[in-house]
Amino acid sequence: MTDGDARASGSGDGLSYEQARAELATVVERLEAGGSSLEESLALWERGERLAELCQGFLDGARERIDAVRQARETDRS
Repeated sequence: MTDGDARASGSGDGLSYEQARAELATVVERLEAGGSSLEESLALWERGERLAELCQGFLDGARERIDAVRQARETDRS
């Protein structure tokens, strides 16, 4: 398991990247629309932060996998 995978799965949400990204977009839309109470806005912000971290973990893990494949390809060419 890579660091990115660990960060992604460590949230306990069990969401895929696509699910987390879609929920994050919904959270952002709700925050931008306004009209929520302060408490609800804070809860949305906190959820958005967790979702953003989850998405970043997936992206970091994907980058690590791509880098590993490129490194292996370069090593094979040598």
